[in-house]
Amino acid sequence: MSTPMPSRRKWWVLAVVSLTQLVVVLDGTIVNIALPQAQASLGLTDSQRQWVVTAYALAFGALLLLGGRVADYWGRKRTFIVGMVGFALASVYGGIALTGLDLIIARGLQGAFAALLAPAALALLTVTFPTGRDRDVAFAVFGTVAGAGASVGLVLGGVLTEFLDWRWCLLVNVVFVVVGLVGAFAVLTESRAEGENRYDVLGAVTVTLGLGSLVYGFSLAETGWGSPLTITFSAAGVALLVLFVWIETRTAQPLLPLRIVTDRVRGGAFLIQAIAGSVMIGSTLYLTFHLQIVLQMSALQAGLASLPLPLATMVVAPLVVRLLPRIGARPLLTAGPLIVAASLWYLSFITASGAYVVQVLPALIVMGAGMALVFVPLQNVALSGVAPDDAGAASAVTNSAMQIGGSIGLSIFTAVYVAALGSQPVTQPAALADAYSATFIAAAIGMLVAAVIAVTMIRAAKAEIPSSPEEAPQLAHAG
Repeated sequence: MSTPMPSRRKWWVLAVVSLTQLVVVLDGTIVNIALPQAQASLGLTDSQRQWVVTAYALAFGALLLLGGRVADYWGRKRTFIVGMVGFALASVYGGIALTGLDLIIARGLQGAFAALLAPAALALLTVTFPTGRDRDVAFAVFGTVAGAGASVGLVLGGVLTEFLDWRWCLLVNVVFVVVGLVGAFAVLTESRAEGENRYDVLGAVTVTLGLGSLVYGFSLAETGWGSPLTITFSAAGVALLVLFVWIETRTAQPLLPLRIVTDRVRGGAFLIQAIAGSVMIGSTLYLTFHLQIVLQMSALQAGLASLPLPLATMVVAPLVVRLLPRIGARPLLTAGPLIVAASLWYLSFITASGAYVVQVLPALIVMGAGMALVFVPLQNVALSGVAPDDAGAASAVTNSAMQIGGSIGLSIFTAVYVAALGSQPVTQPAALADAYSATFIAAAIGMLVAAVIAVTMIRAAKAEIPSSPEEAPQLAHAG
């Protein structure tokens, strides 16, 4: 059992782990705006260009469960520090990449070390703020950073690409890491799961291969959902994940205790996280293409044009923090996806000749507000009632849901884009705008599904959401 942490120190812990979350999330999108310049510099093909984004999310999502258990067993602070250092080294490798393959490998290594870093950070937050009003505020801040991080990455990527070079979109991580390491040594305390712990090696191999195969199969869908490779890898991924679940039911110390995901409320939160991740990663990428390729904005202009989304999230988030204890998570997690879906539907009416302030800006503001309603309560709901020994694993599922959702979502949106574009030339702005419009409609449908999940699975009122592990069994029977 850990001793209570002084109040002031707790908030410094929040600052350190929130900075970490910002780095992890924004690195999923910071290179998006730099992709045209990186592609020209390294001679990347269009297929390789997509893998600069996918390699990060794939390695991140596929290794998160293992990273969560490493944090629980080896020590959360120690895992956090190793993840930070490795992330910085991978970023330097990407920043000095000489070939497209170098860049893709570096992005994969970034994702692998992020898989150590992210669950350790969120587990530290979970054990630092176990109950009460402080927990609500801490997870609201953390959720806001998670929700706005993707768009902050677009803005920062635009500034760095415009005034320095695309390579600084990777090298800038060293600055964040140095600050994070200073904070880690100053304020973080070590914690780990108690007792004798053994790694579930078979489970780790199975789930990593399963998630990797599934995401890779979806990434091939742009060549056709019925192609042999798409079917083979997707089916193999599903089969391996089914095998993983079977293994977990027969392992004394499973990589993923199934009690974490079988709770209805928590499971619903994970599903919403996956859909929200797919929309934030996928739709922002195609919005970036529209701003730069169709509307002919520079990298800086496109980054600044994306800024209203995170600003709206940051403005609305404090209001959501006040609403959460009054009305509970369910209304917010229902209204948020509906608002985001409406903004995406509005965005689907873009045209090649349409003005940004008319066709894009209103949608970004509304989308940012809606995402605040989603991300502020989501982390809290997903981790409520988790036993301290499971904090790393549960945190890994939360992050994995977003990253795997983002990877699969990006693959689906790419397939939708290719199908909508058809045989039309990519040099026609009108054809590109129509194809981007189709991806926004697909994203809107996804958010409508998220709203349905909130209504049917997030059944507990605020008072019923457990703030301690001892209350968790009662939640399983709520509603």
